[in-house]
Amino acid sequence: MRFFIALFVFLASPALGCGPDSDCPVGDRIYRIALPEGHDGSTPVPALIWSHGYRGSAAGVMRNSSMRRMLSDAGIALIAAQGVNGTWDLPYGPRTYDSDGSAEFAYFDAVIADVTANQNIDPDRIIAAGFSAGGMMVWNLACARPETFAGFIPLSGTFWLKPPDTCAAPVTSIVHIHGTTDKTVPLKGRAIGETKQGEVEETLSMYEKFGDFGASNYFKTGPLICRNRSNPDGEILQYCLFDGGHSFRTEYLGHGIQELHEAGRF
Repeated sequence: MRFFIALFVFLASPALGCGPDSDCPVGDRIYRIALPEGHDGSTPVPALIWSHGYRGSAAGVMRNSSMRRMLSDAGIALIAAQGVNGTWDLPYGPRTYDSDGSAEFAYFDAVIADVTANQNIDPDRIIAAGFSAGGMMVWNLACARPETFAGFIPLSGTFWLKPPDTCAAPVTSIVHIHGTTDKTVPLKGRAIGETKQGEVEETLSMYEKFGDFGASNYFKTGPLICRNRSNPDGEILQYCLFDGGHSFRTEYLGHGIQELHEAGRF
C-alpha cells in the first residue's frame, strides 16, 4: 500500500519529471526549465524566463544551445514560457485587439509560483526576456508586473499599436535591444490587419516620463550602440541598436543581463 501511495504522489507532482526535454504543466498551459549544469537542487538559483517569438515554442527555445550554455555558465536557470498556439494574448494584437492581457499575466504568475515552489528558483532574481512577439510580451509584463521581476530585456518587440498611458509601479529597469534595419518589427512599426506594431521610441518616451529617467549617456559595446538613462532610484532604461535586421544573438542577451547586474537589479 505504501508503495502505491508513494507512486501516486510521484506521478501527481507537476515538478517531478519535467525539465528541458519535457513539459512542466501549470493549469492548462506548460513551460520548460533547464537548471544550471551541476546544480544540486539545494540552493536557490536566479532564472531568466524567456518568451518565444511568433509560432515558437518552449521546446524550440530549449534547442538554443548557445543561450542555454551562456545562462548555465552564469549560474542562471532558463525557463521557457509557451504561448497558446505559438502566440501571445496581448492588447491590440491582430487576433486579440480587445484583450487586456490578463490571461497571459495570470499564466506568468502561475509559472513563477510553480518554479519557486518546486524548482528552487530565487523569486527575487527572475528576469523576463524575449524576442519579437516575445519582446512584446516582455514589455507588457514590465508595465503590468514590475514588482514580479528583477528586470526586463525585450528584444525586437514592443507594444501593439501604442504604449499604455502609464504603467504599474514600481518603476523597473529595462534594456531594449533592436536591429536598425528590422523589417519584421520595424522601429517605427508596421500595419498588420486592422492594427499595427507600435513605435519603439514612443514606448521608450512613455517609460522615460513614467520613471523620471534623466539625461542620456551614449556608449558602444561590441556590435551594440546604446543610450542609457537612469533615475534617482538607480533604475536604468537602456536602448541598444545593432546594425542588422530581425535577428537575435546570445551576446545581446548577455549584455542585457550584465547591465541589469551592474544596476544592482540581478
